Amino acid sequence: MAAEKKDARTRRHERIRKKVVGTTERPRLSVYRSLSHMYAQIIDDSMGGTIVAASSLDKEFKAKDKKASRGNVAAAKQVGELIAQKAFKKGIKKVVFDRGGYLYHGRVKALADAAREAGLEF
Repeated sequence: MAAEKKDARTRRHERIRKKVVGTTERPRLSVYRSLSHMYAQIIDDSMGGTIVAASSLDKEFKAKDKKASRGNVAAAKQVGELIAQKAFKKGIKKVVFDRGGYLYHGRVKALADAAREAGLEF
């Protein structure tokens, strides 16, 4: 069953990636979610490289409350704020959101909403 879910997510991600492309003007904000952590990257596909990355494993990530373990909605919000702060330091204001084949719900939505509230436009 777990392999079937992973295959379905991979198919959805490939379908999304046909349409979502990061450029120099509007890089791609890619999200990866594991059971215990959240990861976000801002990628310029024309260069083929990561510009900014943030995750719940970063040194800058600090659990503000005890409920913010590294793999829940509270942690995803903090990762969203962190990626937005790092993006502004690099001069990035507009991005294209790539949900990575995950449903736009729960931790993925929390990360996106927090990045928007912090000032990223997408």
